[in-house]
Amino acid sequence: MIKQKQAQQSGQNVAKAAIKPPAKGLVSLEQAILALKTPEEVTNFLSDLLTPAERAAFDERWLIAQKLVSKAETYRDIAASTGASTTTVTRVARFLFDERHHGYKTILDRLNT
Repeated sequence: MIKQKQAQQSGQNVAKAAIKPPAKGLVSLEQAILALKTPEEVTNFLSDLLTPAERAAFDERWLIAQKLVSKAETYRDIAASTGASTTTVTRVARFLFDERHHGYKTILDRLNT
């Protein structure tokens, strides 16, 4: 938590500041994820990696991103239908539409082609 606060105060992206390259001979989380081959393997890996609450939060954000792209519901409607807060819906929308990472957009584009 202290490192996170220091990163925020120095203006660094907190997510980037927290990521360290793996030690020699080890594999990054990103490389591990790329090694998964089936939906079942992904489910099993996420079940091992995340707590049930973390997994629920990931699932909720993914559902929100899909609903935002469809543009069929307002932010309040999405919050009501998913049980998420409007703050969470707004945060997902910011990463989907405004931030430079384009992680949600990349996956949604690939799934819709």
